[in-house]
Amino acid sequence: MKKAKPTIDDVAALSGVGRTTVSRVLNNGPNVRPEVRMRVLEAVEKLQYKVNAQARFLAGGRSQLLALIHASDLDSEPNSYYYSGLELGALRACAPAGFQLLMHGVNQHSLDRVQKIIDFIASRRCDGVILTPPFSDDADLHQALLRQNIAHVAVSPGDGLRRQMAGVGMDDEVAGYEITRYLLGLGHRRFAFLQGLESHTSAESRYAGYRRALGEAGLSPDAMPTARGNFTFRSGADQSVDLLKGPQRPTALICANDDMATGALFAAHRMGLSLPADLSVVGFDDTPVSEVVWPPLTTIHQPIRQIGARAVEKLIEVLNGVESQEFGFEVVPHRLIVRESATQI
Repeated sequence: MKKAKPTIDDVAALSGVGRTTVSRVLNNGPNVRPEVRMRVLEAVEKLQYKVNAQARFLAGGRSQLLALIHASDLDSEPNSYYYSGLELGALRACAPAGFQLLMHGVNQHSLDRVQKIIDFIASRRCDGVILTPPFSDDADLHQALLRQNIAHVAVSPGDGLRRQMAGVGMDDEVAGYEITRYLLGLGHRRFAFLQGLESHTSAESRYAGYRRALGEAGLSPDAMPTARGNFTFRSGADQSVDLLKGPQRPTALICANDDMATGALFAAHRMGLSLPADLSVVGFDDTPVSEVVWPPLTTIHQPIRQIGARAVEKLIEVLNGVESQEFGFEVVPHRLIVRESATQI
């Protein structure tokens, strides 16, 4: 008689763990002790256990497709790296888990954006969806996905929704606080801040951290000039001009992302300022452009690819019943990257 193929229950029994733990190891999930992970992998090898993706689809009705939804305002230039970085990380996590990834852009200003996202997921038969800003802050979308029983996780949701759905991101408020504290330590007391779109709660949290640091230093945040861009190079170049005019020009300009910071550097050069002697400029995200501009940007490193990968892993955990889609925000560590664009005064 032909020997029956080993099952996930056989792996669980041989390794002495539950099938949920086996699933988490096979999906490269977190919170598994190294010795347990090794035991499961040894059982997999000994039993020659293989995940049959077709059988799993037939049994569970799965397509093995995940969607990553991003903003797509056709009237503005795209962010140079953020979405591609998330995609790279997500793809790396999808492949070993037997999933494919679909990237889909939706105009965040569309009145029927929620229905467009739900229709796309239904038409492509996606098993679940990853929401990126500003969709990760959309409470109506979250509730609509819950009503449709569509598994979803959020990338960098704001404080309100991170208590309501599974997600992953860095602590933007702390990041804004830390980079402001760094500039204060360099002696800066005249600041300006170039904010992002109001709909991006994570960027607003960076501004909140900046305000907290100034308040602790005895400075009035409301006395410091601000402008609002849309995360693009062009908006950084355009909006920073007014911030840098006048007799009380700031000595430090903080931008809500690296693309706007590179635009600000461009504008400052055109104004004839000596950088960083006349002006320190810093950003957020540590995208590739931050290393190739002059002067290279001091910035906050956001592990974008790691966030994309963890979003996929958490979504698979939701699909497998390991984690609820209604809670479970995970903070990934950030770090300050010191380069030549900021100096002591």
